[in-house]
Amino acid sequence: MSKARAANPPPGECRQCWQHAEDPDAHRHLGFFEDCLECIACAATNHGNGTKIVPKKPSIWI
Repeated sequence: MSKARAANPPPGECRQCWQHAEDPDAHRHLGFFEDCLECIACAATNHGNGTKIVPKKPSIWI
């Protein structure tokens, strides 16, 4: 994917997780079956306690 798409996550997605999933350079330094410590820390803290999540638009159904 392009780096432009990696920089613009869709609503409801974590900015850091989206960038790491879409940018091929983000995990290039990792070895085979090696975990990304930044990704683990982000998930373990509930994506910065929700501060990294792109807000969704209000829904008329709720």
